[in-house]
Amino acid sequence: MIVKGEPKEEATARARELLAKVGLAGKETSYPRRLSGGQQQRVAIARALAMRPEVILFDEPTSALDPELVGEVLNTIRQLAQEKRTMVIVTHEMSFARDVADRAIFMDQGRIVEQGVAKALFADPQQPRTRQFLEKFLLQ
Repeated sequence: MIVKGEPKEEATARARELLAKVGLAGKETSYPRRLSGGQQQRVAIARALAMRPEVILFDEPTSALDPELVGEVLNTIRQLAQEKRTMVIVTHEMSFARDVADRAIFMDQGRIVEQGVAKALFADPQQPRTRQFLEKFLLQ
């Protein structure tokens, strides 16, 4: 059997390696119902990485998680950022975005309000709407 051009043995080894990378070594045979929401999300990240993408899109990766599980997913994404992986992340986790992003785009009602270098946008937003939002969600 060939999986995405790789022999099954290589694909299986890569899957194990990626599960270990996201902190789930030993969970290869676990069924989704036996995993927490955070673990399921990290399995999804490992599956995405298995495709060797140039860019990974995360659309609110923590929105459906219990607050206790948010950190495990954010730590996994933080690790990918440290590896210089290109990611587009839609999130309301402002502190996380400020710490991890190179560039940030603030949107309101489907329109771009402000964009730029993340550190500058978070430290000194130029648009009143951006400033208003960040004042509510970031303790500066």
